[in-house]
Amino acid sequence: MKTIGLIGGVTWKSTVTYYETINKTVGERLGGYRSAKCLIYSVDFGEVEEMQRRGDWDGVAALMSDAARRLKAAGADFIVICANTIHKAAGRIREAVSIPLFHVVDVTAREIKSAGLGKALLLGTKYTMEQDFYRDRLAECGVEAVIPSPHDREIINTVIFEELCRGIVCADSKAMFLEMIGRLSGEKTGVILGCTELGMLITPQDTEIPLFDTAAIHAQKAALYSLGLYEY
Repeated sequence: MKTIGLIGGVTWKSTVTYYETINKTVGERLGGYRSAKCLIYSVDFGEVEEMQRRGDWDGVAALMSDAARRLKAAGADFIVICANTIHKAAGRIREAVSIPLFHVVDVTAREIKSAGLGKALLLGTKYTMEQDFYRDRLAECGVEAVIPSPHDREIINTVIFEELCRGIVCADSKAMFLEMIGRLSGEKTGVILGCTELGMLITPQDTEIPLFDTAAIHAQKAALYSLGLYEY
């Protein structure tokens, strides 16, 4: 079994989801008392959020690269970033360590393609929705990203940072998101929950539209990869 190096704390709520999903997946596959071999380096999200807000992506990349180096030094065999937006720094993190980075877009896009879809509504932080690092990677994997309007993006970003990142799950916000999903999702279009906290608010049971929860997908596939049961 490979040892998974998790860069967590962005936010710690979604890191809990990763840890639980990874261990459940390993337990289901191996049975008995088996659980995952993993290391977690949890950063201070307050520092990260401030850097993002002022556009200091070099600072974010440096912080995450340091986390990756620490995980490798502790014995991690590959790196998993427990967040979507932080993948903007994926290139710098890859340069910082000699072990693989298990990229969230790659495994999510593969799930979308496996479902027979080539287009998906992308919901996430304003950085994920507005900057090209995420949708370009999706395009390279054969998935076209549908981006909400500026007004909708502002609503989504506010709910993520002011509510979900603080552990607040609001029924009114859930209703708003479901209305948005119904309005913006066309025929043969899935929905990417492109923020690892969005699974706290919306689940596949809430809509008939195909929903792709990046935190659940990323964590499960990382566990399978650690067991040699998923090719990456």
